[in-house]
Amino acid sequence: MKVTTQQTEKLLKGNQTFSQLGFSMMLTRLRTQYAKNPTQAIVQSGTDEINAFLEKFAAIMGADYAIMAKM
Repeated sequence: MKVTTQQTEKLLKGNQTFSQLGFSMMLTRLRTQYAKNPTQAIVQSGTDEINAFLEKFAAIMGADYAIMAKM
C-alpha cells in the first residue's frame, strides 16, 4: 500500500490511532512538524517517510492498513 499526499494530509490533520507503536510515534512526530509548518513540502516529506515505513514494515502493519484504506 502506498499513501498519496492527500491521504498524508488527512493523517497529519487527523487524530486516528494505530496499533503499531512505531507508526504511531512517527505519525506524532510528523503531525508536530506539520503543525509548526503546514506546507506542501512537509506533506510530501511525510508522504515519502510514511511510504518508506509501510514498505519496510508491511508485515506488521496488518490491521492499521484497514484504517488507512478508509481515508
